[in-house]
Amino acid sequence: MSQAETYKAEGNAAFSAKRFDAAIELFTKAIEASETPNHVLYSNRSASYASLRQFDNALEDANECVKINPSWAKGWNRKGAALFGQGDLVGAKDAYETAIEKEPSNAMAISGLKSVNEAIDREAAADGTTPDMGMGSMFTDPQVLAKLASNPKTRDFMKDPNFLTQLQEVGKNPMAAIQSASKDPRLMQAIAVALGIDTEMPDVAATEEPAPAPKEAPKPAPAPKEPEPVVEEDVDPEEAEKKKNKQLALDAKAEGNTLYKQRKFDEAIALYNKAWELDSDITYLNNRAAAEFEKKDYDAAIATCKLAIEHGREVFADYKLIAKAFARAGNASQKKGDLKSAIEYFNRSLTEHRTPDTLAKLRAAEKELKIAEAEAYVNPALADEARDAGNAKFKEANWPEAVKLYTEAIKRAPKDPRGYANRAAAYLKLMSFPEVVKDCDAAITQDSKFFKAYSRKATAQLAMREFQKCIATLEEARTIDPEGHHAGEIDDIYSKALQGRFQRQENETEQETLDRASKDPEIVEILQDPIMNTILQQAQGNPAALRDHMKNPEVRRKINLLAAAGIIRTR
Repeated sequence: MSQAETYKAEGNAAFSAKRFDAAIELFTKAIEASETPNHVLYSNRSASYASLRQFDNALEDANECVKINPSWAKGWNRKGAALFGQGDLVGAKDAYETAIEKEPSNAMAISGLKSVNEAIDREAAADGTTPDMGMGSMFTDPQVLAKLASNPKTRDFMKDPNFLTQLQEVGKNPMAAIQSASKDPRLMQAIAVALGIDTEMPDVAATEEPAPAPKEAPKPAPAPKEPEPVVEEDVDPEEAEKKKNKQLALDAKAEGNTLYKQRKFDEAIALYNKAWELDSDITYLNNRAAAEFEKKDYDAAIATCKLAIEHGREVFADYKLIAKAFARAGNASQKKGDLKSAIEYFNRSLTEHRTPDTLAKLRAAEKELKIAEAEAYVNPALADEARDAGNAKFKEANWPEAVKLYTEAIKRAPKDPRGYANRAAAYLKLMSFPEVVKDCDAAITQDSKFFKAYSRKATAQLAMREFQKCIATLEEARTIDPEGHHAGEIDDIYSKALQGRFQRQENETEQETLDRASKDPEIVEILQDPIMNTILQQAQGNPAALRDHMKNPEVRRKINLLAAAGIIRTR
């Protein structure tokens, strides 16, 4: 996860916890760390400023958001909310209307526009010429008073006679009352609820001490001697409905999960849809996508995941849920054979939340794509053309260009040993001996009887002074050439390998060379072999018998080693 994404996730968490100052600081860090301007970050910081009622800063970020992405409806919502908070009702109306134009079904824009229009209507109906945003008539409106009495943030205030007196003062002198509202946060809360902009405003404790009552305020009536009957607290209908719907959604989800386990995917999907309609939690969409995936309806699963991601971004859903949606979209894309999209989804999932399972799926998809692209590139005819062009460059002694052309031939025909063998020949000229060995091994894998691969491999091993490996390669070459067509070439390289293995070193006497050879582990093993001892004893009395034994490849190899080491003489 990038630094900007980390700060963003931490900012979202702070915002959800209503730690708006911390959220602003984190979104600021995310903006600074972002490689390119990110409209979502400015939108989030605008929301944080608005929650602290710092509407000037909120408007500045909202303007930056719509500047970066003018087609994003949510940016215009942020601008509308900031302008509404500043009291610019006309500007707020224009912003919300623009948001609806960009996205006609945007619930936030529709709700915001409705609140702005109501505020404009109240202002138009207010008496006098002093602009008061409709405050003069707002708190005399029975509907507004009922709204305050039912809202859980203000209903306790409405039971206080002193607070009711303050509301009456707002009607008499709106601007003066608003200016003194900072002395009693309850009045600011009531104004926010009445204007419909209280969504992010912190709750004011119902037990907070009320402001001192004006001198003309009537004293509360004395409590009656008889105990008052217990009156049940009013329940906010909207909150009650949400709670009810959430429980119904959870019930539908549980039933859907049961059907999912029974592999009744259509019935499960219907219940997940029901849960989503009741409560817009992306968990239900993730479940629906899982059922669509099991049905092999991969396009539907991907569309559902995209919806979950989009909505999750809007409501600052848990990043793990968003990561799950990305991963599931990747699984569906991989099943469709769209490996590039699968890789993109897996990468984005890991950006949200890194898990070993998703990382393993990413690596598998990348490997599968590489194989698929290689297979799609195969074309034997074009391989022949590239190889012929490489041969021409080889004859011109242009070894690097020959390597490039032979490499192209290998890509076009990866199962043709000739491409590997030819490139090995070019690498020999360039003295890139380890690459020679690798290419020869690849050629032998494709065709175990391809002699040139053995001879070039042995030549490279000889050049690297890997004498034992060289001899072993030549012995393999003899087994694929039983008729001895390449005996001369094999013997020539073999002889050089034997001489190189036991040749006298600098400042070493002949006896010292013989002593060193006698201590070679392989020579010691041969000399301790009872069968070889018998053969050597026979050879002392009858040299012609040794020629018969030399017909056996293993005996011949051992005799040649002893001769190269100077232990015996064959002539």
